[in-house]
Amino acid sequence: MDDTLESLFAVIEDRKETLPEDSYTASLFTHKKGENAVLEKLGEESTELVLAAKDDDREEIAAESADIVYHLLVLLSMKGMDLEDLEAELESRR
Repeated sequence: MDDTLESLFAVIEDRKETLPEDSYTASLFTHKKGENAVLEKLGEESTELVLAAKDDDREEIAAESADIVYHLLVLLSMKGMDLEDLEAELESRR
């Protein structure tokens, strides 16, 4: 899982730097709403996760959880943070 998150975060960082026109990730960094676009997506995906959990829909739970993790990583990147910041916080809670 760590490799997956590291690879995904590396792609997010690359999209932030190169801003390819056809990239959803790049569009989040250039959205007219700024970081609010990502914050809104996190809220939307959180609601969808709650509904999927309520319905015991395992496939949707996995899909919505992935959406939340992806948008969270975009937000971390926007804030100049990285996976080490997240890992340090999680480690401090053990």
